[in-house]
Amino acid sequence: MLKGFIFDFDGLMIDSEVISFKCYKDFLGQYNIELDEDGYIEEFPGKETRLALKIFKEKFGIEFDTDEALAQIREYEKFYMERDGVELKEGLIELLDYLKANNYKMVIATSSIKDRALKILDNHKIAHYFDDMTFGSEVERGKPFPDIFLKACEKLGLQTDEVVVLEDSEAGIQAAYDANIPVVCIPDMKFPDEGYAEKPIAIFDSLKVVTRAMKHGGLY
Repeated sequence: MLKGFIFDFDGLMIDSEVISFKCYKDFLGQYNIELDEDGYIEEFPGKETRLALKIFKEKFGIEFDTDEALAQIREYEKFYMERDGVELKEGLIELLDYLKANNYKMVIATSSIKDRALKILDNHKIAHYFDDMTFGSEVERGKPFPDIFLKACEKLGLQTDEVVVLEDSEAGIQAAYDANIPVVCIPDMKFPDEGYAEKPIAIFDSLKVVTRAMKHGGLY
């Protein structure tokens, strides 16, 4: 019986992947490496920034101090968020209202830095919807490994067959699949490739469709 929902954050709840793309593009630009949108979409959505930086080193053969690079990317992100803002995804509030009214438990599971995520949640006044939150710093391995979703289940006190993960990225799909948790994909910048598209129980074009499905018989 479905009792709870695990929400990804970036790209699922907030429209932030485009900001991450700009940050990575700026960072690599100082090494005269051009990152285009297709390259970002193919490799990085849903992945923790530390993992992205590891990929930069391996893929482009560049060297830098990871902690300094993290701080630099956070400054880029702060600039873009303050300049452009970050919007909630279409249909999010409607879904949160429905799930709350029907007593479903809800938890966020995100690779995002805790302070950053809490600030965005507070700015939009939506933190109160959630029973708990799980951040990348709480687990040994980030997505595409299943650790963060298993930790989220633990916090809710629910079994993996009692929850559904809502995700936008291939890394998140793989993490949920390996955790043996049903996953619904709402693609953001990229529709999942064939190998990933077979793993979700459903792929919807917006969170509004999730609400509609819940009102008309559920997700499965």
